[in-house]
Amino acid sequence: MNDHPAPTGAAPRRRPLRHVLARRARALTEARWFALSVFVLIIVNAALLGAETYSGLARDWHHWLHLAEHLCLAAFTVEIAVRACAHADRPRDFFRDPWNLFDLAVVACAFLPLVRENTTVLRLLRLARVLRTARFLPQLRIVIVAVARSLPGTVSFLLVGTLLLYVYAMVGWVFFGEANPGQYGSLGRAALTLFLLMTLDGLGDAVHAGLEVSRWSILYYASYVLIASFVLVNVLIGVVISSLEEARELEREHSPAPDTPSVPVPMPMPVPAQAQAPVPAPNPEADLRTRIAVARRALDDLEAVLPPLLVTHPPEPPVLTPAPASAPDTAHP
Repeated sequence: MNDHPAPTGAAPRRRPLRHVLARRARALTEARWFALSVFVLIIVNAALLGAETYSGLARDWHHWLHLAEHLCLAAFTVEIAVRACAHADRPRDFFRDPWNLFDLAVVACAFLPLVRENTTVLRLLRLARVLRTARFLPQLRIVIVAVARSLPGTVSFLLVGTLLLYVYAMVGWVFFGEANPGQYGSLGRAALTLFLLMTLDGLGDAVHAGLEVSRWSILYYASYVLIASFVLVNVLIGVVISSLEEARELEREHSPAPDTPSVPVPMPMPVPAQAQAPVPAPNPEADLRTRIAVARRALDDLEAVLPPLLVTHPPEPPVLTPAPASAPDTAHP
């Protein structure tokens, strides 16, 4: 057993290089100017993408636009590399963030030969960079997350809406197919007509045309508008609003807490083992006596506060006095 103390002048243990790199890169990515620079770069990339839609401008400035595109791609590559270095000490955390995966996919696909040779795919990929602005705008990020979380409910809504359109399209084809073949001549035309009527556009003309066929057509259109335009649309709005609330809760959970200045708390001085007083063992009898004494003291205080009560003394026993002795009768009969 080694009893020799460690030398006090020993050099402190150096931290691993990846921890130092992660700390410096994290300080860079968390800086406000870094996020603002990336946001401006995304806006510039979107402006360049829009400038290429003008044939004259794209023909005259083709070289400069191409150079600006390469500069934007290089800047985005440096940005994603810095973000990856910020997670050098925890590499798995980088891939747990969906925005990091999205940024990595958008930047990495630009270097694929198949993508670079296809102009249409390359433009769509450059267009996807505009969506990266949601990373720096919390409200836009909440909306995008809400839309993504509402997809399961939207799919259910689409299934119910498709079933409703099919049933009403078949009924419309049966009743109005011969009288109005332009709108109800087939199942597809009837479904398209009813889909447009879901927005209440042209509902008056459709009702007037139906009344010329039968007066009962008003029930057909009224029930369809009530179910499709009011019930289903309100259900879809409810799904989106519920997903929006969930997205806000997720954003609130993942948002970092505001930095509060920490006040150093002084550490208590260690007390030597010899100076520590032994803890006495509990004594039930002494504890019971203490409680009785406290109860007696409380009763005495209560008696001093209350007004004196009328105390009735028991009657004193009567004093029996001896009867006076009668004089002796001296008379003789």
